[in-house]
Amino acid sequence: MCGIVGYIGSQNATPILMKGLQALEYRGYDSAGIALLGQDTTLQVIKTSGRLSALESLVANQKPVGKIGIGHTRWATHGAPNSENSHPHCNESHTIAVVHNGIIENYAPLREELISEGYRFSSETDTEVIAHLLDFHYRIEKEAKKAIRATLDRLHGSYALGILFSKHPNNLFAAKKDSPLAIGIGQDEMLIASDVAALLPHTKKVVYLEDHELAIITQNSVKIYDPHLKEINKAPSHIEWNTQDAEKNGFAHFMLKEIHEQPAAIQNTLSAHLSEEASFPLSEKAMQHLQRIHIVACGSAFHAGVVGKEVIEALARIPVEVTVAGEFRYRNPILQENTLCLAISQSGETADTLAALRKAKENHCLTVAIVNVAGSSIAREADVTLFTHAGPEIAVATTKAYSAQLTVLYLLSLRLALVRQTITKKDYSDAVSSLKSIPCKVKEILKKQNEIRQFASQCAEQKDIFFIGRGLDYAASLEGSLKLKEVSYIHSEAYAASELKHGTISLIEKDTLVIALATQPTLYEKMRSNIAEAACRGAKIGSITLENPKPPLPNTIFHITLPEINPLFSPSLSAIPLQLFAYYVSLAKGLDIDKPRNLAKSVTVE
Repeated sequence: MCGIVGYIGSQNATPILMKGLQALEYRGYDSAGIALLGQDTTLQVIKTSGRLSALESLVANQKPVGKIGIGHTRWATHGAPNSENSHPHCNESHTIAVVHNGIIENYAPLREELISEGYRFSSETDTEVIAHLLDFHYRIEKEAKKAIRATLDRLHGSYALGILFSKHPNNLFAAKKDSPLAIGIGQDEMLIASDVAALLPHTKKVVYLEDHELAIITQNSVKIYDPHLKEINKAPSHIEWNTQDAEKNGFAHFMLKEIHEQPAAIQNTLSAHLSEEASFPLSEKAMQHLQRIHIVACGSAFHAGVVGKEVIEALARIPVEVTVAGEFRYRNPILQENTLCLAISQSGETADTLAALRKAKENHCLTVAIVNVAGSSIAREADVTLFTHAGPEIAVATTKAYSAQLTVLYLLSLRLALVRQTITKKDYSDAVSSLKSIPCKVKEILKKQNEIRQFASQCAEQKDIFFIGRGLDYAASLEGSLKLKEVSYIHSEAYAASELKHGTISLIEKDTLVIALATQPTLYEKMRSNIAEAACRGAKIGSITLENPKPPLPNTIFHITLPEINPLFSPSLSAIPLQLFAYYVSLAKGLDIDKPRNLAKSVTVE
């Protein structure tokens, strides 16, 4: 979940590393540091706890100079977020520096082994083991490439590594396993980064490292080696994103900007998959023979999957099971013939989702990925990839990527239903028309942001907030509750409204805020009863419905109506006021909205 960056070229590496870390800070912001090789080949290491701004102050005072360097922004796993545990980590003689994203699972026995060899440790991290192990093997091998390979062979777990050797002042070294790492190919300069966002100011030409590969990088070349140190030839990929996509463009926060980018994200995703040139990547034969679908995902992507289950089963009549990816990978799921495993991940690097996908492949399932990042691990490893076209998402709390995932799930559901003849061609056409109307309807809802802001500002002191709904509204309320928790730190829970009387209603007391979603016509009367049950126990009710509900909901202190839509697609509309509500509650509390405490954007470790 940390961010790493590296540079080798003709320019001073310091400002490039710092700019790269700014682009990667969403991946972790407990501490940060850089290491540079100066002209005299000595390593200069500057690191500190706290946000990147603390490191920027140190760098401004010390003004380090070097044309090769590595940087790191940390989300703490092993050891408290303090200066000693910050990256880069060095060997005792300060001739090797390492930055690391991942977790070394066998670091404890390796640490004891190295201590017995006379090595002394100054941090609590798993990463410092790598620095000393590199030193140990370099003394034996007398060659960086062989020393790195010998070190990698000892590591169990996940890693993306940037490495400097003072005795190799013209090389930047990189390696990866189960954590993302891209190499940017520039003009008289090369870079490495955990995310292409850090590469965009310099190049759109990238090479993605695969697991167990090692790269030796100079100012003008990249050599990649397999686990046997045999050189591999790789063709570069082209990044479609622009640097402007990763800027705030006048918005106070990335989260608000990305909420407002949802009409474009949905439209771009629809256009990419509905254009005349687009061919659906799943064969009709495969779709016709499907007997079961497993959806695996984490966080907001899991909530999108819960919506997807409801829609796929309603339209295509295929049984669907949705499982948190971190649980799926350790279960013994029943994976029969003609089972599809659908993995959903914004980054395409979510560790648990990637592991779940691999487990499905081992069991000979057809694997399909819904991801936002071309070239990501999940995109490369799935049999079929359905890309969302949300563009880069910087805020830790996802908004537009979630909406784009819903859009792809709707399209997949409709395509399955059409091929399996569970809907007519007219029904399909009508549903597609309804989908195409969503971007304009989202724009209508965004015009209501001031009234949502006014209501949210009155809720900032709430200690508990509950979200309730039935069917697809319950699925949507899961995401609404998560958004509020992520950015406001208010305890909130989402409940199926039908479950209130089975214990949950004991939590409702005077002035408890309950946000009720009631967009499903067939369940509307049931929701009115559930709302009344909460209201008569003193709850304050905020509600979201489609236009002109009859009869109106009782006892609401705040009400938002959504434009009319096919009820199956209502989660795409109800997501907008829920996101805005979470944003404006957090704003009223004066919190760091784009970088919530203890969170990181891309969860690349277990």
